Amino acid sequence: MRTRNIGFVSTRFAGTDGVSLEADKWAEVFEKNGNRCFWLAGELDKAPQISVRIPEAHFNHDQNRWIDHHVFGKKRRDPNVTERIHALRSYLKTKLHQFIERFDLDVLIAENVLTIPMHIPLGLALAETIAETQIPTIAHHHDFYWERVRFSANAVGDYLRMAFPPNLPQIEHVVINSIAREELAHRAGISATIIPNVIDFDHPPEMNRERCRAFRASLGLRSGEKIVLQPTRIVQRKGIEHAIELVHALKDERLKLVISHEAGDEGFEYADRVKEYAADHDVDLRFAETDRKVAWACGQNHPACYSLGDAYMSADFITYPSLNEGFGNAFLEAIYFKKPILINRYAIFAKDIEPKGFDLVVMDGFLNKKIIKRVEEILKSPLRKEKMVNHNYRIAARHYSYHLLEEQLVPLLNRFPDTSDRRHSDEPQIEKPCNILQLRNSKIIQAAV
Repeated sequence: MRTRNIGFVSTRFAGTDGVSLEADKWAEVFEKNGNRCFWLAGELDKAPQISVRIPEAHFNHDQNRWIDHHVFGKKRRDPNVTERIHALRSYLKTKLHQFIERFDLDVLIAENVLTIPMHIPLGLALAETIAETQIPTIAHHHDFYWERVRFSANAVGDYLRMAFPPNLPQIEHVVINSIAREELAHRAGISATIIPNVIDFDHPPEMNRERCRAFRASLGLRSGEKIVLQPTRIVQRKGIEHAIELVHALKDERLKLVISHEAGDEGFEYADRVKEYAADHDVDLRFAETDRKVAWACGQNHPACYSLGDAYMSADFITYPSLNEGFGNAFLEAIYFKKPILINRYAIFAKDIEPKGFDLVVMDGFLNKKIIKRVEEILKSPLRKEKMVNHNYRIAARHYSYHLLEEQLVPLLNRFPDTSDRRHSDEPQIEKPCNILQLRNSKIIQAAV
């Protein structure tokens, strides 16, 4: 197979969000098979020599937040808003063309940026760039706009139909669950390949008891106290109230509810709600200061740096009562670290994961006495816990390991023809580049209150 230069594009490639983690796994598989990977995003944790950081491409950039404020929850779009969208689209498209040329890219991987409209100008810019260059592209879709209530009322239906996702012959579409594949076909007439999220189950994690003790000490835990871990961001669809209700119902003062991720991606109001709800239920809620840029391990020279892996390894029980998920990385992570888990039957879990035969504590939208009793039994019985987690690990290794990702991803890449001469004939006319200083200072792009 010919070595290819592969460019990943998104708003962010940093930290422990699902998109960043899965992109890293794909890159690992690509590079294992002799390819080279490069990165473009608004936030990056990649080496400068293989990446391009464009601050305006981040979903939290001021320009993009201004646009979001004026198009979501609205039915009418002001012409000034349209001009602002296209000014930023034009600038980002120029940067995308430069990214392709700089690294002589053969293939693009669009990581959720053509899926959920958290950055409309970037999605438009990427769709146009793909159409203009005809560069082969894999659009990796994690969660679509129609799956999120906050995007249901909008003034950008034309842009959503154009670019989220675009129906272009150069694009191979990949979704992470069967419901998404069905909805994509129904709504847009687009066929897609299902590639679920994975973890390297062929290489189990190694227990580091010293790091676990240090992590527990960083939370102020004393000997004998236990961690109920909620390994998610603090956003409403994660259903964290159910985790609080569980700890309250268990009536064990040794149990501390620990949340591993930060708030911010969708505002801070829900974080305040979670704190108040925990206080009202007399639940000791703590926030782990894990390094959001590190998934599983920190360097030995940084003993105060704790990773998401440290949090999992230190936990006694995992809560994952999400209301909806595109797949559910935290579910696989809990299985990987051999932890018992309470999970809510969100749609994707019920359709794609539950039939695999995992041994879990499952709730169907609410807690009851039977569920509380099962959790109590698991916490009190090491033998029951060990049997459960080992069974789950074996099942997950069969269905969600790296070798399965490789078996699907490499043939998908090989569907694309050799396009090494693509940019040397029929060169597209690229829109005249914008000077970003002019863009920032122009009447169109100035920040508005």
